[in-house]
Amino acid sequence: MTAFKDRNCRAFLTLVAVLFLSACGAEAQAPQENVSTLPLVEADLTDRYVPENSTAMQMSLSPVVKEAAPAVVNIYTKRTITTRRRSSMFDDPFFREFFGDRAGGMPRERVQQSLGSGVIVGPEGIVVTNNHVVEGMTEIKVVLNDRREFEADVLLTDDRTDLAILKVKTDDPLPFLRFADSDGAEVGDIVLAIGNPFGVGQTVTSGIVSALARTQVSISDFQFFIQTDAAINPGNSGGALVDVDGNLLGVNTAIFSRSGGSNGIGFAIPGNLVEQVVNTAVNGGQVIKRPWLGASLDTVTSDLAKALELDRPVGALVQDVYPKSPAAKAGIKEGDVILKVAGKDVLDAEGTTYRIGTSNPGDTVVITVLRQNKPIALTVPLALPPETPRRNTKTLEGRHPLSGLTIANLSPALSDELSMSPFAKGVVVMDVAGRSLGARAGFRQKFRILSINGTEIETVKDVERVLKNAQSRSWVLQVQDTRGQIFTSRLRY
Repeated sequence: MTAFKDRNCRAFLTLVAVLFLSACGAEAQAPQENVSTLPLVEADLTDRYVPENSTAMQMSLSPVVKEAAPAVVNIYTKRTITTRRRSSMFDDPFFREFFGDRAGGMPRERVQQSLGSGVIVGPEGIVVTNNHVVEGMTEIKVVLNDRREFEADVLLTDDRTDLAILKVKTDDPLPFLRFADSDGAEVGDIVLAIGNPFGVGQTVTSGIVSALARTQVSISDFQFFIQTDAAINPGNSGGALVDVDGNLLGVNTAIFSRSGGSNGIGFAIPGNLVEQVVNTAVNGGQVIKRPWLGASLDTVTSDLAKALELDRPVGALVQDVYPKSPAAKAGIKEGDVILKVAGKDVLDAEGTTYRIGTSNPGDTVVITVLRQNKPIALTVPLALPPETPRRNTKTLEGRHPLSGLTIANLSPALSDELSMSPFAKGVVVMDVAGRSLGARAGFRQKFRILSINGTEIETVKDVERVLKNAQSRSWVLQVQDTRGQIFTSRLRY
């Protein structure tokens, strides 16, 4: 205690001496350990810096939490599922042939519940969360940090980004978070993850941005995630990833874990992508309309880099260009390597898709490509993919192996919605009714029907014509699955 007082006395006397000499206009040299090494210039609060002493290390993030936490909510969802208890007698194919679904026994109901987190992004009660938190649920309850509870309606869901936008039923303004520019994030930035892990209640964890532009995660179609080591656990899905300014940097969506708990590898959907979906929902949109490039892309691997005589594997190789697409109009050619989109570096095909997808239809972006080892800047006018031919959606009925299928004509617009190649043509399966003949025949969503009984299928009308004129109960179907494999099925009904 005496040593502590002595140090304080010496520091105080030194400060008095420096102030006295400065007031007299004298030049004085304070003891070396008390000389400030910081430049006497106005600090730029946007600059990042390393803490200089233990005092700076002990600074609290509680002001950020107090500002952000009220806008992070818990989301409780549930739905009632009806099942049937079946006796062993009705498992016999003979009984099922005659009684069908009536052989299912007595109905039983059970309630399925789900738990997640969300973020209020508009004072009128606009809430963003993950689509997998609310998908298929019939009741959604939003609980605020102050324990107020509200019912919520779904405004829009986007399974391609795994986002859902909700509207809370309230007339009172609610606390909300503003979006940060996620493109301005840097590896090493301090972030907070706020959510409801394991249902224990609102929890705040801290960490840093571990990586940017993570594209090999296979969580959604737009694979471009912010990675963080802030602890994220089940129940955090849809919660906020907040920067030190209290703004929404991203929406937590997934973790990499073998045990189910946090291993320090969490992923968040970037705020810029989230804001695009929110704006669509607020403006009354039911479907996210994103511009397309109109080119088939492949990530440049090390082998491709050697073949293209590149110094490192980076960028997206253009494999093909759709006629009259934005890429074709801009002069992008097969064999070009896309290096930048709107001034942002792209490392792979997924990064290119993200940059184009987060732009707006009608925008003009500059894409830098490498052609014959020379960089070329091309101006690309972005537009929506065309729906040519029209989808002409039909649901098939009857006693044939396609009964219960909902089919449509493929176009660049529909291919984009289904995350298929824009070059895919023909007839695609949109949906398969449960327990239908089509389901029993093995059809799945996104399968392409290539031919029926030897007749090549190009349009929905072709399918209807073949089914109408069919005379035999034997069927030979040629189908392409979602992996691109073509197989032939021979069935009899």
